Amino acid sequence: MAKEAKLPINKGLSKEDQLAFYRDMVRIRRFEERSLRVYQQGKIGGFLHLYIGQESIAVGCASLMGEHDHMITAYRNHGHGLAVGMGMNECMAELLGKATGCSKGKGGSMHYFAPDKNYWGGHGIVGGQVPLGTGIAYALKYKGLTGSCMTFMGDGAINQGAVHEAYNLAALWDLPAIFIIENNGYSMGTSQERSSSHPEHGLAARAEGYNMAWEHVNGESIFAIRDGVGRAIERAHKESKPTLLEIHTYRYQGHSVADANAKKYRTKEEIDDYRKNHDPLNVYRLYLLDQKIMSEDEMKEIDNAAKKEAEDAAKFADESDFPSVESITEDVYWEADNPDQRASQGRLFFND
Repeated sequence: MAKEAKLPINKGLSKEDQLAFYRDMVRIRRFEERSLRVYQQGKIGGFLHLYIGQESIAVGCASLMGEHDHMITAYRNHGHGLAVGMGMNECMAELLGKATGCSKGKGGSMHYFAPDKNYWGGHGIVGGQVPLGTGIAYALKYKGLTGSCMTFMGDGAINQGAVHEAYNLAALWDLPAIFIIENNGYSMGTSQERSSSHPEHGLAARAEGYNMAWEHVNGESIFAIRDGVGRAIERAHKESKPTLLEIHTYRYQGHSVADANAKKYRTKEEIDDYRKNHDPLNVYRLYLLDQKIMSEDEMKEIDNAAKKEAEDAAKFADESDFPSVESITEDVYWEADNPDQRASQGRLFFND
């Protein structure tokens, strides 16, 4: 990691920058651990897809976002939301379906949303966010803005037809799209080897079929992530060209918390090896200590603050109200909630 820290995109980072990365990764880890306890208490309906083990990706990517850079992702979306600046209160309340949640309690775990932070949320349909992210990239080019859209997907989504339609259009129309495969090795409970035909150079090499730039990135290192994603952003900004990145990572929990077979399709030794030797938070922690950028006491302080913030968020969510029955028809169609700005013709089903 010390070598990657000296790469041009990283060598100018201040101590405060590096502390912020660590703080953001710890906040995501503690939020996810606290949300697991909330789920086990029976307070979260539906699914809960935890991001534990992949924190470096969301934080590394968010650290590079400029005014017109955007993010959109799938159902494992808590880490990205916190990384772009969403608060723990609104995120935890959304998990519990409370009106104070970021999607007013109507989206739940898979549907965080913060367009004011250029975060276009989580989407529950596998691969469904990829055409949407391509559309955001198209809008940026159409408006003449220097920006990009980072569209995240799991390794299972790579086999969806809509994903390849999006790749094709992004390459054909020279869109500032950055497609990021967060490859944790398992499509739900099926290993990559059993789910995806791939050439010697992995899933990212599929970009060759679209004459699109591609690259493998080490997800253990936040500095390597910033380096690879930084090149993709520069390509998007300066050339309006798409990139496909495959970031290699791992998740310690099952596909979702309800994944009853999480300990059957991989060995305990495999999970332990990643925890001990490849955990991105621990790898970064050891680097900061070795470089004397942070002390153990400073790390404990950050960790305790993140735990308290997560605990307070759980209390806030508990004490918040559920959305009213009357609000069910709100936020379905934008024009229904803003009739004075309605531009389309025809009958709206809701609010008639």
